[in-house]
Order: sequence, then structure tokens, then C-alpha cells
Amino acid sequence: MSQPPNDAEARRQIKPVICYPTQTLPQPDLGLYTAALSTTHVTQTVLAPPRDACAFHVPRGHFFRITSVDGPQVGDLNLWNANDLSERFYSGKTRALHGTHVTTGDRLWSSFPAMRPMATIVEDTLDWYGIDEFGGSVHDVIGTRCDPYTNHLLSGGQYHNCCHSNLTRALASATDLPLQDAEPHVHDVLNVFMCTGFTRDTGQYFMKASPVRPGDHLTLFAEIDLLGALSACPGGDCSAEHSSDVAACYPLQVDVLAPDPATLANWQEPARNGYNRTHGL
Repeated sequence: MSQPPNDAEARRQIKPVICYPTQTLPQPDLGLYTAALSTTHVTQTVLAPPRDACAFHVPRGHFFRITSVDGPQVGDLNLWNANDLSERFYSGKTRALHGTHVTTGDRLWSSFPAMRPMATIVEDTLDWYGIDEFGGSVHDVIGTRCDPYTNHLLSGGQYHNCCHSNLTRALASATDLPLQDAEPHVHDVLNVFMCTGFTRDTGQYFMKASPVRPGDHLTLFAEIDLLGALSACPGGDCSAEHSSDVAACYPLQVDVLAPDPATLANWQEPARNGYNRTHGL
């Protein structure tokens, strides 16, 4: 380790600056969304089986709700523009704007060049958890998803029920794409119900037992036509292992909910990002 300079402590004590102040972000009308949610009825219900994934479509102006059933379980969520798979959930920019974990009022942003809200969180029954003494919180946008490539790198095994593979199969089935063509569209996730953080001493990504219990749910408003895929992670509640055939795993339920159209009569789909894309030329 290098020797600290004489002003090391002074450098450490410099106050941080928020990279992206969000005061000028377009704010969701949660009152409008909550009122619309109160009028909804379920139009579709799908289950992500344990150690597997499901796909679902949500029309713009509708809601979808992810619910824990049978036992504590975390899920990995991917979202795409249903009409253009190149526009997909951008977890890194969502993290930069809203922080490492998201909850009610936060939005899931799409990739460049569209960069607009894809979905807005309207209900979160785990919002009471906050940030615990270890720095852990729920619904993170920092973990990438468990995958067979890292697993092979670390263990040499061939594991096919990890979230990356689950999401790949679900997307291929939903779009009729060949498996190899579907895989590049799978992207970093929203870790629904997962309790995570960074260790104070080494800065390593950690997980701990999720506080989720059957009946807990996360409800989102679809700002654009969405294709979603949700994997019920092979880690179960992620209290011990990230990918495992022995962890207790449970299904996750996805409900698509249609509101009374009159409640959203004045709502408009977010426009694509207004940057002119000339990049200085």
C-alpha cells in the first residue's frame, strides 16, 4: 500500500456532490396514477415458476404488479419497448438518477437514444424497510443478474437456471426469436424484492435475506407499451447463495391491470428524449 500524503485526511473530508440533481426531472403525477389504480381490474395473470421466468405484455397506460406468493422470493426484471427491443430498461442511468435502490415515485428509464420513463413505481409494500445498519435496502439497480458465464468462470460448471438464462428463454419464447438472437437483448435488471448493498470496508456488493413475505408487491405504471420478463431467482430469498439448486424457491406472480380509461383521459405517453443527436458535428 502506498504511503498517504500529508493532506490525505483533508482530501477524504471533501464533501461529495450529487452528480445528477433531479429537481428538474419531469415528475410523475402520483395522485393521478393512484386514482387510476383504484379503478383497475386484472386482465392477465402469469407466474414465474421457481428457478424460471415468465414474459408478459403491458399496454401503455396500464399497470403491472409483481407479487410474492407461497414464500419469500426475489426476482430479476427486464423491460423492453414492446414495439422496439432496442429500447430497453437502463439500470445504470436509473441508478444515477434515483440511487442504488428504487421505490414509490421513482421511474425506470430507457436506454439511449430514447431515454425516457418506461415505468413508474406507484406502490411498494416494502418501502418501510429503508436503509438498514449494513447499508442494505430493497429493489436494487446495482446487481447485474446471476448468469452462466460468471458461474462458469468461478466454478467451471454449466448452470442453466440462472436469471440470465431464464430471461433469455422467456424472451425467445415471447418473440419467437432464436435463442442466440434473443440473448443480446437481455440486460441488467431491477432486482425486485432483493435486499442488497455495498460493504463498508471493501465496497463489495452483498445480499442478505429479503424482507419480502407472501402478499408483498411492487406495482408499476407502464409509460409506454412494454414487454417484460421476470425471473424467479434460483437464490430464493438470497439469504445464502446467488444461484442454487438447493435454496428454497417460490413462484412470483405478475398481474396486468387495466384502469378505467376516463381516469387517464389527459395523460400522454412520454416523448423520446429531445437531444438532437448531432454530437457536435
